[in-house]
Amino acid sequence: MIRVASVPSSHVYVQHLQPVDGHRPITLLPDPAPARVDVPGQWWPPRLLDAQWLAEQTDVRFDVLHVHFGFESFDPEELARTVEHLRIHRQPLVLTVHDLHNPHVVDNSEHVRQLDVLVRGAAAVITLTEGAAASIRERWGVTAVVVPHPHVVPLERMKCDRPQSDSFVIGVHAKNLRPNMDPLAVMDAVIEGARSLPNATVRLDIDEDVFESSSHWYNPTVGAKLLDYNTFPGVDVRVHERFDDRALWDYLTEIDVSVLPYRFGTHSGWLEACRDLGTSVVASDCGFYADQAPVHSFPMGIDYFDADGLVAAVRASHNDRTTALDPGVRATQRRTIADTHAAIYSAVTEERR
Repeated sequence: MIRVASVPSSHVYVQHLQPVDGHRPITLLPDPAPARVDVPGQWWPPRLLDAQWLAEQTDVRFDVLHVHFGFESFDPEELARTVEHLRIHRQPLVLTVHDLHNPHVVDNSEHVRQLDVLVRGAAAVITLTEGAAASIRERWGVTAVVVPHPHVVPLERMKCDRPQSDSFVIGVHAKNLRPNMDPLAVMDAVIEGARSLPNATVRLDIDEDVFESSSHWYNPTVGAKLLDYNTFPGVDVRVHERFDDRALWDYLTEIDVSVLPYRFGTHSGWLEACRDLGTSVVASDCGFYADQAPVHSFPMGIDYFDADGLVAAVRASHNDRTTALDPGVRATQRRTIADTHAAIYSAVTEERR
């Protein structure tokens, strides 16, 4: 039995790397509690990337450290010390590169320096798309194993039928105005695209954190401009608390297409949730979203945006609807993904022996 310490282990992506039936040749260890816990279930900043903490532990034993998220809390020098600690203790590092550009920061230079350490220090590198693998190979000379994103929505929830409606709802979710999102830039084009479609409306959702002065995400200027779209015919603007999972699944079945207004990024779990529930996706071409799954792409990046391209993509999404993925297909994919990860863990531990 191979003991895997995942950073993190509680994330839905990591949980869905495990076999559906629970039988697996690995043991996924729980997340160590961070030094300070502010919210239930908090795993960040991850203890497992702190070389000093690792050196002080006598009861934390694992065979493989698999890093997914959370390393932005550590500078490259700290990560280098962790990589060296793992090397000395013959504990191989496996890295899944989800983000070549951290979606939470415009200036990606520190993220790249962190990846410099982790990619070069990893016994095996995984990523989600061929496009990302090509970028990894070009920058670091490392061949990454491409393993597709597993389902996000629970398999049982995927079996539920979508509500029937004659309307066509185009959704733009501003969330908390994360740095890589620019919903304000796309709204006029989305509305223009909707005007020529039968029974089409636009729904704009905003997390209430944007309007809370005590929130890290407080942004009243952009928030007010987004609220102004409530005066546009056929536009429904809603402000609410951040969706929990159940509310998010319901939301995605209430809209027919989700427009992802990303200025930068790499892959998207939101995109996968849309696939699970039969919601079409219109996504910018800045990352590898079109490599990840069938989407309607439009030109948008840090310094460019083609409004006509977005109008065309919105119209195309009406004519080419997405069908929800079969939960049986997703379950089979999940078994394959679990087998692939188990084989990688087995190979890197055997190599270290």
